[in-house]
Amino acid sequence: MSTGLIIAIVVVVLILLALLLLLPKMRAKSNERKAEKELESRRDRVATEHRETASARQTEADRAEQEAEIAQQKARAQRAEAEQHESEAKLHERGLADDKLVEDHERDRFSGVTGDSDRSGDADRTGDDRTADDRTVADDRTAGEQPAARQAGDGPDTEYEQGREDEREQQRR
Repeated sequence: MSTGLIIAIVVVVLILLALLLLLPKMRAKSNERKAEKELESRRDRVATEHRETASARQTEADRAEQEAEIAQQKARAQRAEAEQHESEAKLHERGLADDKLVEDHERDRFSGVTGDSDRSGDADRTGDDRTADDRTVADDRTAGEQPAARQAGDGPDTEYEQGREDEREQQRR
């Protein structure tokens, strides 16, 4: 055998040994790269699913907030309407909205009992024992008929004090 042939055989054997030793490592690296690619694709897929779910939930939450805002607006409107009805009820209870109850052609029929012209029912509520006519006369006083303290404007601040002043003035006369 020639030296060239022996060298060729040794080189071939070394190459085969190297391939046998490196082949499992190359397979392992190849499998590792495949696993990394597969894991990366799974991560991307799951991340995309979560983003889609998050987007859907966000849209759902926005819609729910809008519905809640609409519900709040409806509640405010209903509350305002209820307050309006309550104030109208109070007006009717006090007889201040009788004109809404009586039609134009019925005004003559109800002229003596509506809250517009007769306030004698107010005496029970306010503790005022004067009749409607007494109150009208007292309220229609002219400046000349008022006591001097009231005319000057430097008199008492409350009606009670003014009443006391008026009594004193009448007793002096």
